[in-house]
Amino acid sequence: MKRILSVCPECKKVLDSTLFEENGKIMMKKICPEHGTFTDIYWSDSKLYDRFRRYSYVGSGVSNGTNSSSCGCPWDCGICSKHKTGTLLANIDVTNRCNLNCPVCFANARASGFVYEPDFEQIKEMMLTLRNQEPVPCYAVQFAGGEPTVREDLPEIIETAQKLGFSQIQIATNGVRLAKSQEYCEALRAAGLHTVYLSFDGVSDEPYRATRGFNAFPVKQKALENCRQTGLDSVVLVPTLIKGINDHQVGDIVHFAARNGDVVRGVNFQPVAFAGRIDQALHKEQRITIPDLVALLEEQTEGEIPSSAWYPASAAVPIIRFVSAVRRVPLPEFTVHPLCGAATYIFESKGRLIPISEFVDVDGFLEFLESVTPEFEGQGSNVTKLAKVLYHIPRYIDEARSPKDLNIVSLISNFLKNGTREHAAQFHRKSLFFGAMHFQDLYNLDLERVEHCGIHYATPDGRVIPFCTYNNFHREGVEARYSKQYRKNMELETEPLDVQERGAA
Repeated sequence: MKRILSVCPECKKVLDSTLFEENGKIMMKKICPEHGTFTDIYWSDSKLYDRFRRYSYVGSGVSNGTNSSSCGCPWDCGICSKHKTGTLLANIDVTNRCNLNCPVCFANARASGFVYEPDFEQIKEMMLTLRNQEPVPCYAVQFAGGEPTVREDLPEIIETAQKLGFSQIQIATNGVRLAKSQEYCEALRAAGLHTVYLSFDGVSDEPYRATRGFNAFPVKQKALENCRQTGLDSVVLVPTLIKGINDHQVGDIVHFAARNGDVVRGVNFQPVAFAGRIDQALHKEQRITIPDLVALLEEQTEGEIPSSAWYPASAAVPIIRFVSAVRRVPLPEFTVHPLCGAATYIFESKGRLIPISEFVDVDGFLEFLESVTPEFEGQGSNVTKLAKVLYHIPRYIDEARSPKDLNIVSLISNFLKNGTREHAAQFHRKSLFFGAMHFQDLYNLDLERVEHCGIHYATPDGRVIPFCTYNNFHREGVEARYSKQYRKNMELETEPLDVQERGAA
């Protein structure tokens, strides 16, 4: 049994809550004096819960531009001085307008009745706030919404992000506009876009009819092809995972990604959070957690991707701390809560999916890096010390079990030695990244997880707000303050699909 802080889903009052094991699952229970008892699944596999909890690290957070903690979490976001992780990925909502009306979206102008659309200078100021963070500036930004491609100045926004020094620039998109125009894809690439974060809920029409209201699969395929033809060769597929809707297709999605490995760099599954426009009354029926996904993938890939291949995102901390010590430069640390996300790297060889854990002793390698990192934190040259470390790398790799065309020792050694985005990209081009990020809602919220959050929203008032508190507590207030009333003529001039195409779908 573990004591945590959560909130009442009705009044949002902070409550003392309990995590406990029941039938192999970790459950959450909380009692509101006014609204009664709430019980929900927190983590559906107690053994995986115990394994992931081992990879827990505390970061240094953001030392400048923070709010003092007066009201307490989750109300002091800005970012609060008690927050433990810097901004690893910043979301900037450039609009809440959209060319779709998906039932599972966090926000939309037609639903709220208001248009939230910061002007260009406000967006630039938000980016400057992120780049000026200390001790580590934010290096990764994602332009989101709504649908960011409805803004005509999106290429200029991306170009500005590049000039301000963001080394990872991506958009979260439904792909409609990318599917319509190769020229538009080329404009985004030329502006400096690195990654297309493409919503992708399945490989047939049924999941899209439930999550998007029509068969959007042809749109996704066309968007992917246009990215391929224009050199936008870093696409991450992003399924919103809902029990009973598309959980039977997780294996098919993975195989689809592998078949399109020339342009798809990974899949990031997002188990649905019951916030925004989704029917919250269905949260127990449709709830799916990261261990559910892990089990489904093991089953649907016939064991090629076992549960043992998955690690929390925080497992990367020893690698980053080592590279930071070698380069003597502070780097973003993935000190997120170990139960927020999971990840693995997969390599394809002769039609078979091979997880990195099959030929790399991941735990041994991480423990080795943790043990040698202090040697690099003192004075003196690191050249000789680094050579000794690289000499020992092969002991953690079984090259006989690795894909034959993969020089994994060289890839790992080059990254440890240089630590640059290009060397990381070399590794990613040889592999497929599979991840899962389970954002929280009012039913399963754990404020300890919030304090470790590394995915933040930048807002026009200069604040930086963790993802889960923004969508559950702060979004409405921010958008109301900076919105104007929605009018029908604010829509796109054209619908995403014409009537004939919709009828055929």
